Amino acid sequence: MGERRKPGLRLNFNRKLKLEFHGAKITSDAGLLAYREMDDAMGLTEMSVEDLADYRTGKNTQHTLLEMFRQAVYGRLAGYEDVNDADRLRLDPAMRTVLGERAVERSGPSTSEMGRFETEILSQRENVRSLMNLPGRFVERTHEYKTITELVLDMDSSVSETHGQQQGSAYNGYLSCNCYHPLFLFNQHGDLEYAMLRRGNQHSAKYWKKVLMPVIERYRHNVIPCFFRGDAAFAIPELYALLEKEGFKYAIRLKANAVLQDKIVHLLTRPVGRPSQRPCPFGKPA
Repeated sequence: MGERRKPGLRLNFNRKLKLEFHGAKITSDAGLLAYREMDDAMGLTEMSVEDLADYRTGKNTQHTLLEMFRQAVYGRLAGYEDVNDADRLRLDPAMRTVLGERAVERSGPSTSEMGRFETEILSQRENVRSLMNLPGRFVERTHEYKTITELVLDMDSSVSETHGQQQGSAYNGYLSCNCYHPLFLFNQHGDLEYAMLRRGNQHSAKYWKKVLMPVIERYRHNVIPCFFRGDAAFAIPELYALLEKEGFKYAIRLKANAVLQDKIVHLLTRPVGRPSQRPCPFGKPA
């Protein structure tokens, strides 16, 4: 414990060398500084908390919503999937630096603080709506630096398998697992425009209009070609009518059926059914 009381330890064989202990100044997450630099240039996390409502009523508030939001985001960027590591991360010098404000001189939010932030504050209905639209606001910010010339929207559902009794989790017969069944809307660059977390037993196209309309309204002032793509789950007449009304061209897969099969049979490269195992001449179907 001598390093706590002395400026450093000297070595007898070479008095020019001095040993000091700086464990609190060592980090394995220095890469977060690059993310923070980009964040600072574009103002992403500051913009993120603008629409978040703080429901805390106590006077002994230790950390702002901005600090807690940054720790939630940067922690996951560094590979920490939940808040269990918050008590260690709050002391990490890189994390304290990227959080800013009070954390720089003291420490970041604890595990209990982060738990309340994610389960009590972010789960409020008003904040959930803000978070669903947040990816689109990020995309808008990037458009300030690069003009968009066309828009291609891809809508699809996904599966997030769950374990245990998690709220909203349900068995999905098509996916054969207990899960959440979120709905996503991406643009042609792979950027997320909007997202909605849904119960696991919801149909793939459930709430499509609530996800699509905010994005259409966001781009309505842009006079650019607009396209929409979707799989067979979105073969919905109401969706067709909306896209045509909004000036979108679209490509949506149709489910196989007898009427469709009869109309396209002349376009098929081979007869319907199991292909023959016999060799066939080049260019001719078996």
